[in-house]
Amino acid sequence: MAGVTLKDVSKRYGDNPPVITGVNLDIRDHEFIVLVGPSGCGKSTLLRMVAGLEEITSGTISIGSKVVNDVPPKDRDIAMVFQSYALYPHMSVRENLEFGLVLRKTPRAEIDRQVAEAARILGLDELLDRRPKALSGGQRQRVALGRAIVRNPSVFLFDEPLSNLDAKLRVQMRAEIKKLQHRLQTTSIYVTHDQVEAMTMGHRIAVLSEGKVQQVGTPLDVYERPANLFVANFIGTPPMNMIKATVADGGALLQASGFTLPAPAAARAALGQMQGKPVVVGIRPENVVEQGRPVRGATAPLELTADMVETLGDEVVVHGSRGQDLIAFKMDPHNPPEFGGKVSAVVEVDRIHLFDAGTEQRIAG
Repeated sequence: MAGVTLKDVSKRYGDNPPVITGVNLDIRDHEFIVLVGPSGCGKSTLLRMVAGLEEITSGTISIGSKVVNDVPPKDRDIAMVFQSYALYPHMSVRENLEFGLVLRKTPRAEIDRQVAEAARILGLDELLDRRPKALSGGQRQRVALGRAIVRNPSVFLFDEPLSNLDAKLRVQMRAEIKKLQHRLQTTSIYVTHDQVEAMTMGHRIAVLSEGKVQQVGTPLDVYERPANLFVANFIGTPPMNMIKATVADGGALLQASGFTLPAPAAARAALGQMQGKPVVVGIRPENVVEQGRPVRGATAPLELTADMVETLGDEVVVHGSRGQDLIAFKMDPHNPPEFGGKVSAVVEVDRIHLFDAGTEQRIAG
């Protein structure tokens, strides 16, 4: 087993702007880390550089204690699982699983042992004689996982492996991959654009945007203390409400276009130096609570007009407004408001997030 360290890693194609800029990331031995971000943010390029499928422009990548910048992919002791499964269609499941071991001239008895163990772990025993065209999408992905397992690598690399599966199967495969990593304890780097996958699977997540790491932390850390506006907007469903406001009353109040909120107590010292300056107030939908329901800590009243209601089964998401500001929040599904109806709610003040309108960075608190 081995950790992976990226130090000042950058990637540029020709004279074009860099697609990866100065990435520093220390992935611990046995850790499952998820690289998450929108399409085009550079996460798959970063993974391919770790694999050796892309050359780095500058910086160093180390696997264990060894710098692997100039080491070919086959000698990096990694195994990669692709979005497209990448199975050989003319081979059986058994032949796909053992192919890499045969190339490495592994003794036949050891090949049979490792293939049998991988098949048992992944429930492929009854599929070993089938070809990929006779398998479902989930079965094909399990074969791709099995092919990685039999190599017994130091590092697993996953490049959006569940993107081709339907929603129900994605949930099942998420659980299978997480259990597999917990069982094998192999250092794993997982790339996805799906924040739900990131939040549910990773020990830590690294949020990327425009080739830069915006924040690294546990899923709960990133959710509860987003480092900047991008992370706050990207992590969370429905997205965080973003409201433009001005600091007033020496940092005690936040004046929006149609209402005023008290500032969170923990942020007032920092806001005291920002009198009259613009900020962005971030409020997660779950922190806007219908009046009469349980709340946490200090609250402030907020009257809203219901512009749209989304029914999700166990709850409804109401898209409301107050003046020019749009605010989404959650309600009990059995008593949703009518279109244009009024909703009396409260904001959980101490769970408000504040960002500098100029730098877009989190304000302390």
